Amino acid sequence: MDMLRKKLEEVGEAEDQRPSPSSLIWPLLLGEIDRCQVMPAMEEPTTASVDERGSNKDQGISDDTAHQISTDPWYQVAFVLTTGVNSAYVLGYSGSVMVPLGWVGGTVGLVLAAAISMYANALLARLHETGGKRHIRYRDLAGHIYGKKAYALTWTLQYVNLFMINTGFIILAGQALKAVYVLYRDDGILKLPYCIAIAGFVCAIFAFGIPYLSALRIWLGVSTVLSLIYIIVAFVLSLHDGVNAPQRDYSIPGDHTSKIFSTIGAAATLVFAYNTGMLPEIQATILPPVVKNMEKALWFQFTVGLLPMYAVTFIGYWAYGSSTSAYLLNSANGPVWVKTLANVSAFFQTVVSLHIFASPMYEYLDTRFGSGVGGPFAFHNILFRVIVRGGYLTVNTFVAAFLPFLGDFMSLTGAISTFPLTFVLANHMYLKVKQNKLSTVQKGWHWLNVLGFGAFAVLAFIAGVRLIMVDSQTYHFFADL
Repeated sequence: MDMLRKKLEEVGEAEDQRPSPSSLIWPLLLGEIDRCQVMPAMEEPTTASVDERGSNKDQGISDDTAHQISTDPWYQVAFVLTTGVNSAYVLGYSGSVMVPLGWVGGTVGLVLAAAISMYANALLARLHETGGKRHIRYRDLAGHIYGKKAYALTWTLQYVNLFMINTGFIILAGQALKAVYVLYRDDGILKLPYCIAIAGFVCAIFAFGIPYLSALRIWLGVSTVLSLIYIIVAFVLSLHDGVNAPQRDYSIPGDHTSKIFSTIGAAATLVFAYNTGMLPEIQATILPPVVKNMEKALWFQFTVGLLPMYAVTFIGYWAYGSSTSAYLLNSANGPVWVKTLANVSAFFQTVVSLHIFASPMYEYLDTRFGSGVGGPFAFHNILFRVIVRGGYLTVNTFVAAFLPFLGDFMSLTGAISTFPLTFVLANHMYLKVKQNKLSTVQKGWHWLNVLGFGAFAVLAFIAGVRLIMVDSQTYHFFADL
């Protein structure tokens, strides 16, 4: 009896020391204690189990962030991707892709580049939950797989990629603004560098008011409408000009050497056209199951989303041949008000697109240097965005005005960062993570991609630098093109 009494007293003491369920509710909700402290231990999800399910609601996130994640349905993410691929850059592909490659090379290149880009992006999307947690930044994923040096290298490549894309967007917006001015006054007073400065200012105003990528929401719909306006106008005007124009010249311009470099540069532009260089950051916004939903968004982008781009690219080259302008609306003839509408639409769509591609930099700055206190529209947070984002876009705008060669920027961006980030790194990361599950043939295929695209990136870089050097000699810094 004494022994039984003693045992009951020990059990009672243990019950008294155990926290009551009600005392644990708020700490759990507020995140002050981990659920593992109050729930039975559970087996950690393995990479294989995550890959099979496509999502894991109990996974952690790779790092803290000041921006929203896991809030957007797959179709909103699909519109983000489609906004990028059908940005006003599409008005340049007739001149920057089709003219250097011709009908056969350009058509095959566009289709082939779409196929390999879809494949590479799908590989990258499937790595989003590697190690049992979501990697919401490209550099986080690379750092998890390779270590700190790869984290820094990936961040550098991605920063260069996004900086150059944003610089190109500002050039593009400046060209659209100047095209509007020339329609009404051709006195040369409003030069391209001034238009670029105005474009940079408008982009900054927009950046101050949209705190993070998920907050675009209604603006994605606005962007889609704007895209359809300038694409339809460019298509109809080009079709009209093509029907009424004399026989066009579709021969590839330039001597033998320049044709080689132009072909390589056009291939880099093809890669640039389809890829964002920030897929993990976009995927971070999507609702679970993150892999399955991201694949839906990618299929939408590379099917329905490509039709407008193909339409305007092919019709522009058909209408004007090898004389197609680097900005298609400059080649098109039509009513002034129609061309004004198209150029204004291109200008404002570019503002939205730039915000998408600048969001990884904004997220880094907000997370690293922001106060983290108050809502996104608290006065001190708005002031922070004005100072920091305004400074970033000021540098972008200066570079855009200094070197306003849009086609060259597309080629060089594809070479420096899009090739390494989208094709080389994605294939090698997939190879490293899945190596025990891949056959010898599959491993050989991924190594072929790594080495082949790595070599092509070097060639494309050389071609891109050469294009800028040639244009710099032909024109001058702060040129009024």
